[in-house]
Amino acid sequence: MEQYIPEVLFYLFLFCFVVQMGFLLIQQCRLAVYRLPEQDLSAVQLPVSVIISARNEAQNLVKYLPAILGQQYPTFEVVVVNDCSVDDSHHILLNMSENYPHLKMVTVTEHPRFKTGKKFALTMGIKAATYEHLLFTDADCQPASVNWIAHMAANFTGATEIVLGYSPYVKAGGFINAFTRFETLKTGINYFSAALGRNAYMGIGRNLAYTKSLFFRTKGFASHLHILAGDDDLFVNRNATPDNTAVELHADSFVYTDAKETLQAYYRQKKRHMGVGGLYKNKHRRMLSLDAMAGFLFYVTLCLCLHYHMQPMVIAVAYFVRLITQVIIYKKSANKLTGKDLIWFLPFFDLLYYLYLNVFGLIGTFIKTTQWK
Repeated sequence: MEQYIPEVLFYLFLFCFVVQMGFLLIQQCRLAVYRLPEQDLSAVQLPVSVIISARNEAQNLVKYLPAILGQQYPTFEVVVVNDCSVDDSHHILLNMSENYPHLKMVTVTEHPRFKTGKKFALTMGIKAATYEHLLFTDADCQPASVNWIAHMAANFTGATEIVLGYSPYVKAGGFINAFTRFETLKTGINYFSAALGRNAYMGIGRNLAYTKSLFFRTKGFASHLHILAGDDDLFVNRNATPDNTAVELHADSFVYTDAKETLQAYYRQKKRHMGVGGLYKNKHRRMLSLDAMAGFLFYVTLCLCLHYHMQPMVIAVAYFVRLITQVIIYKKSANKLTGKDLIWFLPFFDLLYYLYLNVFGLIGTFIKTTQWK
């Protein structure tokens, strides 16, 4: 029986290679070949409510909120939900509202009988919003330009009810920052490519827009209110259709934030995010699981086949064919998503990415997060 092990590993490697090439050439290439449409921002006039949930974000409100309040857009309001904060957030927002009449504060206080979370805070913000079209971000985020709202709002045409934006991390020194940006880049390639293929499965709450009528028509977060995370990706996963979802990829529409600086903070963030994948639609779970397992097993079987000296030339050719294809496709996508410097780290970070997916997938399945902030 043992003599068949190398042969089984070799065929498993080839299967994983074929699956990975399929993802690259059929799905992930969509973003690479996508061309940004021309937008006439002067023609965008629909009113927008920007909604931010902030818990103990006093310093970030001072640092980042003026850039949002100062957007160049004809009609908009900024609704900040002061979610059970015990710092100076309340006073800071009151002072800012004197200079910015389009700033609206909603205060949520902790109830002794139940814990509030981000979904509850966002729901309160949505109810308080004046306008039909809602644009979401976080208190620690800064738009790339004064035309952020205009670029996102320009996509609300025809049947569009959801607009997916991009939120990269600020480039800084260190390994954690580099890998976080790579993981964000690869995640962006995946979910934008899926959306361009009329199969949207997630969005990022730091830069996401949808209509108020869609929120209330689909009962908002009710179906997953018991899950701490998922105010962004689960909402999109449940409500995106082939016809109601658009993507916005102009660099001026990006929203930047700082990456976590320590492994502990990074672990807490990713544990919270990965815990919601099991609630995706079945077709999306199967797609993402196949990619995660095939990517991981590609590297495992590659090493084992080399250990057993099983077709080393075929193994090497397959590895470099996949790598070269990745470089070509990812480089074009990275140029759109401001991550072209990360391509140099692709061989190492790709291996680490698939290890991360499988490890945090297991952690998210068995270890639940009990607080969002």
